[in-house]
Amino acid sequence: MTIEAEHEFTQAELEEARKLFAGPCDFVLGAASLKQLPAADRPEIAFAGRSNVGKSSLVNALTGRNTLARTSHTPGRTQQLNFFDLGSMVYLVDLPGYGYAKVSRTQQKVWVDMMRGYLRGRPSLRCVFVLVDSRHGLKDSDREIMKMLDETAVSYRIILTKSDKTKQAQRDKLKQDVLTELKKHGAAMHDIHFTSAHKDQGLAELRAHVLKYGQGF
Repeated sequence: MTIEAEHEFTQAELEEARKLFAGPCDFVLGAASLKQLPAADRPEIAFAGRSNVGKSSLVNALTGRNTLARTSHTPGRTQQLNFFDLGSMVYLVDLPGYGYAKVSRTQQKVWVDMMRGYLRGRPSLRCVFVLVDSRHGLKDSDREIMKMLDETAVSYRIILTKSDKTKQAQRDKLKQDVLTELKKHGAAMHDIHFTSAHKDQGLAELRAHVLKYGQGF
């Protein structure tokens, strides 16, 4: 099965990105409040998505490490803004998962307020990768975070995860549906990216995007 690449990079760019991700990548801290955020001294790429969409698995696959980001079959486990230092060049930020109904409304409000404050007030934030399960497409909770990103004027890309679990016809339809919806969102990049952490598909191009955002800070 082939998953099409949505972006084109030269071999030199892909190799430079591969070397960046093959180097040091260390957990820095988990911020439970905005006061705990590290200094905004380098570009940041944040990963957002519904609970159990595969954020931690994707971060682990991108860096070639099995345990860098904690994975769990229990939705809602990531409850902090987790910062990872990639090559002393860029921070990867794993945001709390959203859309899990069993989390209390109080906890949901804490997460929403923290994420909104982070998105609105973080000058070093270059882009948010909004992860969407390719088996299910956009949900209302995804649209809510997209609206928040529009309101805070933070650029974002839609990253479709678990694409190895879908058929080509399903991906083709999903691509058109998502692209049509992105036209309604001012801060969205009008393209999408298919990935599979399990099959290592689409990851080389995603690494190249991170490298591009990390340069010229």
